[in-house]
Amino acid sequence: MNNMNIESQFLTAPETQPGTPRISVVVPVHNEAPNIPPLVEAISLALRGIEHEIIYVDDGSSDASPAVLAELAARLPSLIRVRHRQSCGQSAAVITGVKTARGDFIATLDGDGQNDPADIPAMLEAALAAEAKGARPVLIAGHRITRRDSEAKRWGSRIANAVRGYLLQDGTPDTGCGLKLFRRTAFLELPHFDHLHRFLPALFIRAGGHVVSVPVRHHPRAHGASHYGTWDRLKVGIVDLFGVAWLQRRWKQPQIDPNP
Repeated sequence: MNNMNIESQFLTAPETQPGTPRISVVVPVHNEAPNIPPLVEAISLALRGIEHEIIYVDDGSSDASPAVLAELAARLPSLIRVRHRQSCGQSAAVITGVKTARGDFIATLDGDGQNDPADIPAMLEAALAAEAKGARPVLIAGHRITRRDSEAKRWGSRIANAVRGYLLQDGTPDTGCGLKLFRRTAFLELPHFDHLHRFLPALFIRAGGHVVSVPVRHHPRAHGASHYGTWDRLKVGIVDLFGVAWLQRRWKQPQIDPNP
């Protein structure tokens, strides 16, 4: 596989071809240079028995992230690197990564190393089990049972999840977990907007889909600090929350008649 260094916000990938990876791991990063090598190693180890690719989307980092990714990509054929010229936000990075991906399934991870790639194989099994029962599209959402964050951040997440759950009825206890798994084609059918990564369960349900929450591990951040504070997330989240609620009310999922 050829490594790519694409400075673009909007990318497309060809439809499924022979030799397509089973899963593409999309990791958005912004100024996470020290966390990149150990996370790439952990992803490769966790998926060593599954055909995969790793897509890092550098969202306009100003630290050594581009150089670190270039060095890793030179010796790891499964690593694809994509770079935004300037920071566009986490959701834009996720969208770029999914559009670049070739895998049937997408797993997303936060770039800070707090999500554990070792949980991905079980999430893939959960998705296949749900699909075997006829549920599509399926979103497998990680649920961080034991959070390794500050008390303020944990309380902020509890409040946000409670308010979001009440208004959107998404039935998901931890929508803020960056570890999620879904089919690429299903994601590309969703409406795309800034901060959409916070509302994937509600958007999948709006599309007639099914959400399964599975327990996942959560690790302390080894390097650096979160780029978003509790109040930053709260301010943008309130506006987005009402926007997604509006989207839910303005859509009815068509039921296809098998005998037209």
